Amino acid sequence: MAQHVELVLDAKAELGEGPLWDERARLLYWVDIMRNALHIYNPASGENKTYDVGQMVSTVVLGETGEVWLAVHHGLGRFDLVSGRLDIIVDPEADKPANRFNDGKCDPAGRFWAGTMELSATVPNKGSLYRLDPDMSVHTMLTGVSISNGIVWTADHKTMYYSDTTPGTVTAFDYDNVTGNISHSRVAIQVPQEMGLPDGMAIDSEGMLWIAHFGGGAVRRWNPDTSEVMETIEVPATDPTACAFGGENLDELYITTARTGLTEEQLHREPHSGGLFRVKPGSVGTLTYRFKG
Repeated sequence: MAQHVELVLDAKAELGEGPLWDERARLLYWVDIMRNALHIYNPASGENKTYDVGQMVSTVVLGETGEVWLAVHHGLGRFDLVSGRLDIIVDPEADKPANRFNDGKCDPAGRFWAGTMELSATVPNKGSLYRLDPDMSVHTMLTGVSISNGIVWTADHKTMYYSDTTPGTVTAFDYDNVTGNISHSRVAIQVPQEMGLPDGMAIDSEGMLWIAHFGGGAVRRWNPDTSEVMETIEVPATDPTACAFGGENLDELYITTARTGLTEEQLHREPHSGGLFRVKPGSVGTLTYRFKG
């Protein structure tokens, strides 16, 4: 039986991304990268507040006390919702103006991970994956990445999954929660080209990966141990970009989408591309970790 995917916000985002559920305030944070926009959606009221960050913004995470941290074109920083001020803490690629930050998340120990990509998304192996520790030191964790994307950790804090969109891979790493080190990489999932490209992802309470398939019009639930597709949720937009579990019981999956690069014919066929969608997939998610900086 196909699940009903609901359009909750006809945002017409150019490149919607980075959904993040705030379980304390019951709000969904998300971004529109190309429009420099941070959004905060309130499911109870339907209100969607928008903040101009001043540069491309790709990732939002929350601090322990509720402060907002962002990955933007030129680094990682803290954003003040009241003043609208963005304070860049570190820009590890100041010497690479043709790169920008893309997806990211916090690990179980409260470190902020985010990766980069080349601006046009056409030049491979130019990106890296970075880790910002609570003491504000930054560490290069991977290099030679094409489009740094979804990143999640297992409940036992022993495995990290990470997607690089261009080669279509989701890689598993042994993860050390004490040090933040990763090792012993292996390809957990190789997404077939006809399914689209692996973009942002979420992990559920059973350790299954929910992956947005950019260009594939779907979010799929994968078993990373067997590389099998467990479930497919079709989205009425060609380019789903990311997903996050939310709602009071973490049983609602929010899905961001994009409309940039679509033809007039595609937009006529899929007028809600760039919208924010929601579905009850029958699985329960996990709480998002917060930055301890």
